[in-house]
Amino acid sequence: MKRVLILLDGIVAKNLLKRLVELDTSHSVYDVVYMNDSLLPNKKPSNFTFYKFDPTSLSKLKLIMTKVSYNDILVVLGNKNDTISVVENIRNIDKNINFNVYNEWDIDVNDKNIQNYNAIDILTSGLIERLPNVPVIAQNIGLKQGEIMEIKIPFGSSYAYRYISSISQKEWKIFALYRNNIMVTVRPSLVLKPNDIILVIGKPKVLLQVYAAISVSSGHFPMPFGKNIYVYLDFYLQTEDDALNAVKKARYLQERLNNTKLIIRITRPALVGTIDKIKELVKHIENKTLEFDYHDLGVMNLMTSDIKKHEIGMFVLTNRLLENNKVVEKVFLAKKPIFKVGIENINNIKTITMVLNSVKVYEQLSPILFDISSQLKYKVNVINSDPLGDTDRTKLTHHLDSLAKIFNQEIKIESNKQNPMSILKTKENILQILPLKEDMFKRRLLSFFTTDSDLLSYDLKYLNQIIIPIIE
Repeated sequence: MKRVLILLDGIVAKNLLKRLVELDTSHSVYDVVYMNDSLLPNKKPSNFTFYKFDPTSLSKLKLIMTKVSYNDILVVLGNKNDTISVVENIRNIDKNINFNVYNEWDIDVNDKNIQNYNAIDILTSGLIERLPNVPVIAQNIGLKQGEIMEIKIPFGSSYAYRYISSISQKEWKIFALYRNNIMVTVRPSLVLKPNDIILVIGKPKVLLQVYAAISVSSGHFPMPFGKNIYVYLDFYLQTEDDALNAVKKARYLQERLNNTKLIIRITRPALVGTIDKIKELVKHIENKTLEFDYHDLGVMNLMTSDIKKHEIGMFVLTNRLLENNKVVEKVFLAKKPIFKVGIENINNIKTITMVLNSVKVYEQLSPILFDISSQLKYKVNVINSDPLGDTDRTKLTHHLDSLAKIFNQEIKIESNKQNPMSILKTKENILQILPLKEDMFKRRLLSFFTTDSDLLSYDLKYLNQIIIPIIE
């Protein structure tokens, strides 16, 4: 959960707190500092903690701000001098934190990390909307039911660093994007970045779900790639053990990932006994679909149809299928995550692991790492090995530490100069996160010549791995 600090005083603060308490704010924890009991609402939700003291006192404010790491701070005070003093106190305690200040006195706040809400400008904008022949804001357009929404992409969101074309947009659509106060043309190849502001249109209930998925840092994978888990089985290419292993691991994932449905597609179903065993494995899962192809329609046709029909978010595929050129061609073009079924028992897994390679690539993977670990309840282990000592990953490791705080998870980073593959091979019962690379599916007769740890990791058949599409 995100942690928010709110410093309040005055009539505006009282109304703000009343409105905030009435909203559904269960996704965040609020620490409220106040000076006057008249501000307190009758209803006090369990995710609100109230502290009565004067925030202009540096020592008292420092005491509360050093106890936890806040994701955001809101300052709404009824006095100009108090506001200036509190802003200075926050800056003395943390020079880099972003926070929001209510300002009705035209105070000059010269700080790029402070969002200054000028009361006069806000009031003026609201009044202008009432005048004729003047454009109105989104809530007054269309059905006036909230079918247009503005959403900011937060740091750590699973939607950050994603192609717009890779984001499943069912019953909603991204139609505008602002970056650094400039409108950017929306196109499928555009990559969303933290602090981008997007305008979306769609059904109001759907937009509320989209807002929650973008704004809340964890608990949504395989979103934004799609929603459901898809097992593809071909009995001409797979043995019974191979197929059953895939279904068991897909069942495990479906039971632990939030709000997912299990889709099992069986083509060329020649093994009747195996089909009965598959049905037995998933008989207790209510949210599932089994579909059969008796006409050998081909992987390209089947997957193309199923992706659109079932809102597929992740493929579950065995090593045998990933050796088939047609399967590989389709899954690579789909740009969906792949769960590569390994030999190890998924029930024994306790740790999710990344072996750091390219800084740019693994920065993209890091929010997904924590999202998956939070849902599966795994520990996070990162291997940062640099045998040659020529790669500076300090920025990336700091990025991982920051995300760990946002997701409220512990992280273990192993930094050394050993061969990363030697370290990885000592690990047992792990789930590894990898970036999707086309070279993974090419035959490497002389694999000992490559030094790419991503390719070498992919070749380890015993590991269970999730392979994520990335922007190269």
